Amino acid sequence: MSTLGALSVIFDLDGTLVDSEPNYYEAGRRTLAEYGVPDFSWAEHERYVGISTRETIADWRTRYALSASVEELLAVKNRHYLELARTGTEAYPQMRAFVELLAADGVPMAVASGSSPEAIAAILAGTGLDAYLRTVVPSDEVAHGKPAPDVFLEAARRLGAEPADCVVVEDAAPGAAAAHAAGMRCIALPYVAGQADAPEFATAGLLLRGGQREFTARGALAWLAETARRP
Repeated sequence: MSTLGALSVIFDLDGTLVDSEPNYYEAGRRTLAEYGVPDFSWAEHERYVGISTRETIADWRTRYALSASVEELLAVKNRHYLELARTGTEAYPQMRAFVELLAADGVPMAVASGSSPEAIAAILAGTGLDAYLRTVVPSDEVAHGKPAPDVFLEAARRLGAEPADCVVVEDAAPGAAAAHAAGMRCIALPYVAGQADAPEFATAGLLLRGGQREFTARGALAWLAETARRP
């Protein structure tokens, strides 16, 4: 049995395990440009960090008065994204080290993400993280995306873990809110620095306000070990 007892760890993917937000931004920029929106900026993209692709596109249709269906836009954006993701996604080095440490200790792990199943598979395979992270729950497979708890609760179910024994690793406010709603503890490392004061992050058990710059695999493992000792 793991030295962390019954603890399981559930990872968000984009902005948490891998630095994929630049690819999502570029895929979104290309998609919107095809439909007559030429000036989609990084600042506009930041409002969608942590929101599922489907929900993002649904909001685009209203915000930019797009006549194309969600399904059509989703297909176009996924095509652009997969072209970028297969060759240009890197795992954060300390996150890779953290996953490897957890795997060596036999800690059950899962990925719960708002990305499409195809995108998750491409990224995990391209980074080699699929060797460790075999339980995957895309938000397409649950009723509601983050900030609803559905994707994390389904990940716990597939791991055979109680929600109270799960720790979520997240970079976005909706994900931190989803972890709290699921009754899970959370390691939060905000991708967007300006969002570190969001009330959703205040619910995290460990908040690293500097994001990935502050995260270390050994530090996170030590926090988990302390967490495992709490009643």
